[in-house]
Amino acid sequence: MDALFRDDAYARSCTATVTAVDERGIRLDRTVFYPTGGGQPGDTGVLRFGGAGIRITDTVKGEGGPDDVIHVPEEGAALPAPGTEVEAILDWERRHRHMRMHTALHLLCAVVPGSVTGGQIGADKSRLDFNVPAESLDKDAITAAVNALIAADTPIGTRWITDDEMAASPDLVRTMSVKPPTGSGRVRLLDVTGVDLQPCGGTHVARTGEIGGIEVTKIENKGKQNRRVVIALKD
Repeated sequence: MDALFRDDAYARSCTATVTAVDERGIRLDRTVFYPTGGGQPGDTGVLRFGGAGIRITDTVKGEGGPDDVIHVPEEGAALPAPGTEVEAILDWERRHRHMRMHTALHLLCAVVPGSVTGGQIGADKSRLDFNVPAESLDKDAITAAVNALIAADTPIGTRWITDDEMAASPDLVRTMSVKPPTGSGRVRLLDVTGVDLQPCGGTHVARTGEIGGIEVTKIENKGKQNRRVVIALKD
């Protein structure tokens, strides 16, 4: 399966051919739909074929590796047969908010010291959990620091390193709860130029300015030296 979202997060639709259909959903030979992973929700949208269309309510990974993507249809939908040509169309507004949020969390990583112990991305709010003492975090200071990085409008790109290079650079990994996706021979790094560099398979905006602006809405105590920082987009 050709994971188009990995090389072009801005692709909103694509034509594809159905390769398999089972009780879990629909597999295509190529897709712009991102499957749930790394704290980022799976995409939703529509598959159109033969003058009809069905809602895709979620996108998940199958057991066949990182490129085994399953499109979950709405309950009761008439499914296309294998070999059917379809147009896969994202719910773009939702996806783009996920891209903005995901990128903002990378900036949050750059601002808050300490390892990340968990996280979740949402269209309305997102969070990261940090292994840091409570007194080291200030809501207003973090908000200002992240928004300064956003205002700098720094370019964002991706590059690939080998599994061996990843193993030789453990300092690149900030997240304790999610291991880098190794095993395929290479690992994708997200590079916020001069700000953050770490393994990530999610979708992101092309420049920090596109995030728009964030607010740290609360900081919660989730255990000994485990602090949850919750952010929201300003628009």
